[in-house]
Amino acid sequence: MENYSRDHMKQLLKKLQQVVALVAVCVFCISCSEVPSLSSNPWKVLTLPTESIFADIAFVDNSDRGWLVGTQATLFETNDGGNNWEQKTIDLGDAKIAFDAVSFSGQEGWIVGKPSILLHTDDGGTTWSRIALSSKLPGSPDGIIALADNTAEMVTDLGAIYKTTDGGKNWKALVEGAVGVARNITRSPNGEYVAVSNKGNFYSTWTPGDTEWTPHNRNSSRRLQNMGFDQSSNLWLLARGGVVQFSETGDEGDWGEAIYPEFSASWGLLDVGYRTSDELWVAGGSGNLLYSSDNGETWLKDREIEDVPSNLYKVVFNSPEQGFVLGERGYLLKYEPNSEAA
Repeated sequence: MENYSRDHMKQLLKKLQQVVALVAVCVFCISCSEVPSLSSNPWKVLTLPTESIFADIAFVDNSDRGWLVGTQATLFETNDGGNNWEQKTIDLGDAKIAFDAVSFSGQEGWIVGKPSILLHTDDGGTTWSRIALSSKLPGSPDGIIALADNTAEMVTDLGAIYKTTDGGKNWKALVEGAVGVARNITRSPNGEYVAVSNKGNFYSTWTPGDTEWTPHNRNSSRRLQNMGFDQSSNLWLLARGGVVQFSETGDEGDWGEAIYPEFSASWGLLDVGYRTSDELWVAGGSGNLLYSSDNGETWLKDREIEDVPSNLYKVVFNSPEQGFVLGERGYLLKYEPNSEAA
């Protein structure tokens, strides 16, 4: 009987220790998740009449006229800098089209999407014409950048890069080898590209003049979510588990330490947008928006946006005064410069 009591007490003590350890872990995680709040919210929440996911936004140079694109062939136009939007329709037949990117240089603009859609305008978007693409095109158009009159650069979701200098009549291949199916592909201000593999297990880079993409192993066990460039063409990455990292070259060993803006976050980080060279915004799932004024050293959280019932997929700053965060189901955040983040 005495032995039974001792064994019983040992079991109770062991369970008590486990409970205490679990409580300690919970307290630790809760304390890590307490990111300080912004003193004011600089984002105006807009709701547009659509159920689609917004993919990209661009403005006609030196004007308040802009275009917003997304899934389900979604197309909206603004003429007042993004305060009000009007939905537009382009007859593209019965195909289920998803617009992925839009870009302007002067009055000339381009829209690309899937499956293999390319639209062109030379009057700011008053009229759009469809440009036929070759059936041999590797993959579907994923991104496009308007560079000058009649000049644009297009990338497909397999990493094929093409350039036109005659308004889309002819395209020259800039890279011979494809990178494979990509989760996302981003172009730097200097014309470099970074592509994250579909499963997030590696990434590839391309520099103008290279004939092939250069593959890189990810620098941790966490799968990559997204990658892109800051205003100086330095790389950033987002990985599963809420990780942010920065690098000047992207080479192995050149990445800074992993940063966890909100350590215990269960929601994913989806995109980074730079308002200035040091100020960045990180968007994520479930209406989460984080802010750093010192290139990731310290972080604040915009808790007023947490009530927005939308994942926040993309952050776009066309200038320090004009920025947007693209969501889903019609949710769009517009940066209001008169309400500075603090």
